[in-house]
Formats: sequence, C-alpha cells, structure tokens
Amino acid sequence: MAAYFIAQISIHDPDGYQKYLEGFMPIFDRHGGRLLTVSSKPVELIEGNWTENGVVLMEFPSIKAANAWKDDPDYIELAKIRHQTATTNMVLVEGL
Repeated sequence: MAAYFIAQISIHDPDGYQKYLEGFMPIFDRHGGRLLTVSSKPVELIEGNWTENGVVLMEFPSIKAANAWKDDPDYIELAKIRHQTATTNMVLVEGL
C-alpha cells in the first residue's frame, strides 16, 4: 500500500537550499520515491490554517519504504541543510 509525505515548506535561504536539492534525488530514488507535486505558488486555502505557501507531495511504495527514506543516514545528514534553510511541516500518511 502506498504512503505519502505531505509537506508545507517556506524556503528562507534559496542558495543554501539548493545544496539540499542537489543531494535529494539520489537518496529519494534509492527508496522508490516519486514526486507528485512541488509547488512554491500560493495555495488556495479552503478551510483552517495553512502556514506555508510551498507544497511538496511525495509517494512511496509503502510505509516501510517511506520510513527507510526518512531514516536513511544519508538523508538525515542532508536534512540538516533543509532545517537550516527552510521551515517545514510534514506528515506521513498511508494510502488506501
């Protein structure tokens, strides 16, 4: 069963964030990830609160694969750059 990371992101250091992007895909691909959307355009708020304009939707073949990506030591190290250059809210959900 597929699993999805849904992220809100606000990049405050685009040059620094570029270093994160340069290392992202090889690790992401290694775990079977698929990017469904990456958008920095303003979102259309329907209900509630949405704190960031950027949206990233990632699909993995399973919760196990999604967690393997998130817990990959290479990704943990790379994510330190994201933490320094952007503000992110992220959830992991299992598909139907």
